[in-house]
Amino acid sequence: MTLLRDMCYPTPHELGLAARALADEHPGEVRLRQAGTSRAGRPIWVLSVAATVRATADGGPSGTAGRAAPDLPAGTDGPGPLGPPRGDARDVLVVAGAHANEPVGGATALSLAHRVLRDPAPRAGCGWHFLLCADPDGADLHRTPRPYSLLDYHRHFFRPPGPEQPEWAPSLLPGDRLPPETLALLALIDELRPVLQVSLHATDLGGSWVQLTRDIPGLAEPFGKSAAELHIPVENGASDAAGWPSPGPGIFVIPEPGSEAAGAFHPEDTRLSTWYHAHLYGGTTAIVEVPMWASDLVDDPTPHPDPRRALRMLAGRLTADAALVGATRERTRGRDRQGPGGPGDPAAAPLLRAVDWTLALVPRITREWTGPGAPAEATAAYIASIDAFGRRLSLRAAAMLLRVLRAEGHPAAPGLERLVTEWCEEFAARFGARWIPVATQVEHQSRTVLAAYDKLVAARRPTGGL
Repeated sequence: MTLLRDMCYPTPHELGLAARALADEHPGEVRLRQAGTSRAGRPIWVLSVAATVRATADGGPSGTAGRAAPDLPAGTDGPGPLGPPRGDARDVLVVAGAHANEPVGGATALSLAHRVLRDPAPRAGCGWHFLLCADPDGADLHRTPRPYSLLDYHRHFFRPPGPEQPEWAPSLLPGDRLPPETLALLALIDELRPVLQVSLHATDLGGSWVQLTRDIPGLAEPFGKSAAELHIPVENGASDAAGWPSPGPGIFVIPEPGSEAAGAFHPEDTRLSTWYHAHLYGGTTAIVEVPMWASDLVDDPTPHPDPRRALRMLAGRLTADAALVGATRERTRGRDRQGPGGPGDPAAAPLLRAVDWTLALVPRITREWTGPGAPAEATAAYIASIDAFGRRLSLRAAAMLLRVLRAEGHPAAPGLERLVTEWCEEFAARFGARWIPVATQVEHQSRTVLAAYDKLVAARRPTGGL
C-alpha cells in the first residue's frame, strides 16, 4: 500500500486504479464493477472479494464456496454479487467516502480488501464488498490528500449540505428527489442484503467512536484495545451521540424508532438515513469514526463542574463566530459575478450552498445547548466534544467561503483568511492536537470493522441467525 507508506489519502481515481490492479491480480476472487454514476458523471466503484468455503456440521461445503467472478472486464456492470445464488451465504458492505472531508475510508477499504484476501476466516461463507467512494464529486472538491496541519486541511475544505450527502439525503428529501449517489447505495444494499454494513467516517480533531443501529455485544473490548495500542483516544462523550445508550466506552447505539430524536443537533433523522436501509434485510450498520488529529480531552471521564454554564459560553461563542462568517457571506450576495470563482460561477455554487446550510444549523444548535434539556451533569469529555463541534462548524463555513472569495479576488478574502488561520491555530492549541498517521487511522478502522463482524457473528450464531 504505497499510498499509506507515503502518508497520503488516496483520491477516488487512485482508489479505482488500485482496486483494478487488485482485481487483475486475483481474477477468480476479486471483482471491480461500477455501481452507479455521480451527478457530475464520475463512476462509483464497488470492489468485491468472494466468499470461501465453510464447512457444515456434517463436514460438507456450505455457502458460496469459490464464488468466482464472472469473466467480465474490470469496472463493467454485471449480474449481482460474485457468482450464482448464494444459498446461506452472507455479505458485508463497507461504505467509504460518504463525507467528502473524511478521506480515510477509501484507504481503509483497500486495506480491508487485502486483509480478507490474506485471511480466510472473515471470508468463510461471507462476501466482502467495498464501495470505494460514495461521493466522488464531493471528494473532488475536498482536495487535501496530505494535510500537514488543521490550517492545511481547511485550505481546500468541502463538505456538502445535508441533502447532497449520499447517506443523509433520504432523511431530508422525498424519494423522487434523491441524488444518484444515494440511489446507487440503496440499490447496492437491496442487492447484497448485508448482514453488516459499515460506514467509514472520520473527525478532524478528537477521538474514535462507533455508532450502531443495533448493539453488537462485546465490541467495546476489541475496539478499546485497538485504540489503546495505537494511542488513539476514545471519544467517550461524542456530541453526535448525545444521550444515546452506550454499552461500553466509545460505543453508542442509536435510539429505537419512536424514542426521542436520534440525531443530536442535526435536522436529519438518523433513522431515515441509508444506515437503516439494511434493517429491511435483518442487517446492522456500524459507523466507525477515527480522528485525523487526536486530543486526550475527549477521553476524560471526570465530571465537569458546571456543564450548563460551559454550554452557555460555548453557545455564545458559536453564535458570535457564525455571525462573523455570516456578515462576510452577506457581502458576496450582491456581487453575482460570472467570472471564474465568483458567486455566479458554477464552481462556487456547491461551496456557497454548503456555507449557507452550515450557518443555518447554528440557531438550532445553540438552542439545544442552552434550552431546558441541557444536561445538569456531564463529563469533561462531553463538554470537550461540544467545544470541538462548535469550533469546527464555524471554521468549516469560513473555510469554504474563503475558497470562493479567494478565487474571486474579493476584498474580504484577506480578512477572512486571517480569521480561518487564527481559528485553526486556536483549535489545535486548545485541544493539544497530535497527528495520527494515515496508516494508523487505517489500522484502527480495519481492526474495528473486523471485530464488529466477528462479534456480530458470535452474537447471532446461537440463534441460527447466521
